[in-house]
Amino acid sequence: MAGYSPLREPGPDGPAYPLDFALERAREVLAEQQAANIHDDRAMLGAAVHLEIVLRDLLSALDHREA
Repeated sequence: MAGYSPLREPGPDGPAYPLDFALERAREVLAEQQAANIHDDRAMLGAAVHLEIVLRDLLSALDHREA
């Protein structure tokens, strides 16, 4: 079995969205992905990718919010 190698190293992502936009987008994507068929591998993979993207955007917005 070959070792796992990530596509990229985790780190700071691109420019942060405003927090209110990132929150709204996260809610939208979560609502969209709730309909994914748990018995469909491709649907689950797609849902995981979409949710990871909005989670990264949300965390980035939180990291860059004005104190």
